[in-house]
Amino acid sequence: MATARILQTGPGTSIQDLGRMVGSKYGIPTSGVMDPKSYHWVNHVLQNDPNDAVLEVSQPGLKIHFDAPTLLSLAGAKAKVMVNQREISNPSMIAIQPGDILEIGQIFIGRYVYLGIKSGFQTKITLGSRSYFSPVTGESMVKKHEDLPFQSLRSSSSSLSRSKPKWKTEWFEKQELEAYPGPDWNLLDRNTQFRITNGIFHLSKLSNRMGIQLEELIDNRLPELPTNPVFPGTVQLTPGGKLLILMRDAGVTGGYPRILQLDEDSISHLAQKNCGEPIRFRMKDF
Repeated sequence: MATARILQTGPGTSIQDLGRMVGSKYGIPTSGVMDPKSYHWVNHVLQNDPNDAVLEVSQPGLKIHFDAPTLLSLAGAKAKVMVNQREISNPSMIAIQPGDILEIGQIFIGRYVYLGIKSGFQTKITLGSRSYFSPVTGESMVKKHEDLPFQSLRSSSSSLSRSKPKWKTEWFEKQELEAYPGPDWNLLDRNTQFRITNGIFHLSKLSNRMGIQLEELIDNRLPELPTNPVFPGTVQLTPGGKLLILMRDAGVTGGYPRILQLDEDSISHLAQKNCGEPIRFRMKDF
């Protein structure tokens, strides 16, 4: 088995796949990639299995050394990508040779970069997933000098396609997120519903893999509710009037009103937004 050694990394770089589908009954979050759309793109380009593990990179400064031939594909946020200090203008498919060093520098647009590798990173599987989540896997992010196993190719260039699709970021640069009414939507009065569906909200600094909080307050006069199931993309209204959008590492139950539910594309869209960026909710019917 070949290895990719982490020479340098910023905080928040982790191994992720589609997450754990068997842990919710034990209170274990799904985890998995924050932006499934970008994740699926790199695995499709590499002709990988749809659940092959990738590196999710949320801060610039990743430097990684490969000791065997392979193919890489990058998508998600737009960033400066270099191989052996040479900038790659279109990193949708990169042929790697033994000794090559890939670097991810400044992130220009978006929040998460996805680094896929041919056949996926072969890290340990825990409860059906390779996704890092510290209470389950013991680690929440990769560390400097960590070795990530992968399956080497005889020659990376022989597997390189002549056509290289170009990844675009326009889809997550718009403001609108599509959402369905949540189970507790109808508990809100019409004025509050109008405020939510017609207002502009901004992402606060209190945003991570567990959830994203919005800056603007919504008047909340709802009574306390019993604990109910929640999912990635569930929008909760806290007692203090904050809107909290649950993401991949959030718990599986919650007691705040569940007023909206984002669809899968909008979860990917939201994941690529940075602190201070504006969003709007566009309601959809079931």
